[in-house]
Amino acid sequence: MIGAFINTAAVVIGTGLGVTARRFLKPRLRETTMQIIGLMTLMIGVQMSLSEKNPLLPLASLLIGAMIGEGLDIEGRLDALGNSLQRRFSNEGGSTFSQAFVSTSILFCVGPMTIMGCIQDGLRGDYSLLLVKSLLDGVSAAFFTAALGWGVLFSAGTVLVVQGALTLGAGWVGSVLTEPMKNTMFSTGGLMMLELGIRLLNLRQIPVANFLPALVVAPLLVWLVSLWR
Repeated sequence: MIGAFINTAAVVIGTGLGVTARRFLKPRLRETTMQIIGLMTLMIGVQMSLSEKNPLLPLASLLIGAMIGEGLDIEGRLDALGNSLQRRFSNEGGSTFSQAFVSTSILFCVGPMTIMGCIQDGLRGDYSLLLVKSLLDGVSAAFFTAALGWGVLFSAGTVLVVQGALTLGAGWVGSVLTEPMKNTMFSTGGLMMLELGIRLLNLRQIPVANFLPALVVAPLLVWLVSLWR
């Protein structure tokens, strides 16, 4: 769990730095910062999506995952949580608080470094990969906060819960996930990162959170396909 605690602390520290920087950033520069983050997210998404050579499995995972997510209205529930937190803890106007919370929660918890880092930490007590991720997340948190405000802070709770659960369940996850399952899951996560990048660039408001079940669907599909071979 040490890696999860460090990653959570990095997001909190990054948010603090971003709050300070936000005071000195003009609105136009905040918009430019968001564009840079959006492009960075697209780049990460492209790299992750290439993990799987067969594009049909990630696409099918997204389709099925989206159907489940739409039925559960995950995006709406997260937005409602973000708006509730905003009313209780923030005086900032507009919708940036909820956007910051939802976007960073997804960004910090979807990706190969999260899965592999938590498995490594849980099985071996080696949190070196999560240390690298913590540095990246801390910097990202600072930029996001500078652009969108301190709603980013509450994504630290998401990081602690998700990474803590993965670390504690590392033995089970590590024994169940095969290499093809990981590749498909990472590729599916990469497509979700592409969606998030498009959203951050304001090209289209994709409900990215509704695609989260796809990360569970992806390894299940690989398992089902393997039964037919």
